[in-house]
Amino acid sequence: MTADPVETAALDEPVAAADRVAPETPLVARMRGFGSTIFAEMSELAARTGAINLGQGFPDTDGPELVRRAAVEAIEAGRNQYPPGAGVPELRRAISDHQQRRYGLTADPDTQVLVTAGATEAIAASILALCEAGDEVVALEPFYDSYAAVAALAGARLVPWTLRAPDFRPDLDRLADLVGPRTRVLLLNSPHNPTGTVLSRTELAAIAQLCVHHDLLAVTDEVYEHLVFDGEHVPLATLPGMGERTITISSAGKTFSLTGWKIGWLSGPEPLVQAVRAVKQFLTYVNGAPFQPAIAVGLDHVDELVGPVRDALVAGRDLLCAGLADAGFAVHRPAATYFVTTDVTALGETDGMAFCRALPTRAGVVAIPCEVFYDDPARGAALVRFAFCKRDEVLREAVRRLATLTAGGIRET
Repeated sequence: MTADPVETAALDEPVAAADRVAPETPLVARMRGFGSTIFAEMSELAARTGAINLGQGFPDTDGPELVRRAAVEAIEAGRNQYPPGAGVPELRRAISDHQQRRYGLTADPDTQVLVTAGATEAIAASILALCEAGDEVVALEPFYDSYAAVAALAGARLVPWTLRAPDFRPDLDRLADLVGPRTRVLLLNSPHNPTGTVLSRTELAAIAQLCVHHDLLAVTDEVYEHLVFDGEHVPLATLPGMGERTITISSAGKTFSLTGWKIGWLSGPEPLVQAVRAVKQFLTYVNGAPFQPAIAVGLDHVDELVGPVRDALVAGRDLLCAGLADAGFAVHRPAATYFVTTDVTALGETDGMAFCRALPTRAGVVAIPCEVFYDDPARGAALVRFAFCKRDEVLREAVRRLATLTAGGIRET
């Protein structure tokens, strides 16, 4: 069959520059909804106004000296070139030992453990490895902002499974309704950011049964596993039928207050881990050579190192929650993580985004509007998140400033 000569001429003829329709941005369409993050905006506001930054979730103290010193020793010993693609052997061994010791999970350090550039890369590599275009990923909402972006990169669709105030417990009947023929992965975050919810063993058992029944894969974001204040953390992979279908993700950033090191990891059955590794090698390839052996030291001493951090966070949570309640917020007390979610309706507000943009001037404090964690921003419009992973004196000053807050009021100095 020959082409129409008119069509052929049209194809061969170059389009004049004046006739081209210029796109608004060269960014591919599937990523155009993901611009500058709210964290960058709020941190810039904090710097410009001198406000206390309780928005972005990073501690304002360094991690344990034992771990930091181990990194210095690794640097001085010359461990500064590319590490092995799967991670240095001692860290993979420490991760495997940690999973066995705490949860009874067996992971061969050579084939079932992968070190990543933070949990964010672990999540990205997992979704990119396991999802085809058109697949669906069910995730608890509100969700960490990278979830939707990663699904878009994979050409998949993120399906929100919404936790609703005031208790933020999962609706298991709703989960059953959300699972369909295109559902490929359940992306489960517990302990949950930003609500601080810790899924119970009973809830997880029901989730596991559904995954097995529908032959779903699970990717679990467990970065706050050591920062649980009320209840217990139960990895989904420990439940019947889940060990062979779950990628378990965690990181050193939250556990050891070393967010800038970007050392994360995942473990699971060999076929899934090797699939993820095939993708990960073309993302960062490797990272953090001298930090990896230092984190191995930290994991070998995790209980003694994390205990004081957790105690300080409990005190910070209680201090900030009390201060926010006194200032007029409706406070949803978290059982884990280092965030507290509040409702600003009682302050006469309905727009959390506008409230957060005005708060640095009104009260000298920065927070994050939770609408950015929702597929439909209206579902989180009145919710605002504060971080309490700060020094005691910083939180006390923030509480003092928030005490001056009234609807429509201004900051008192």
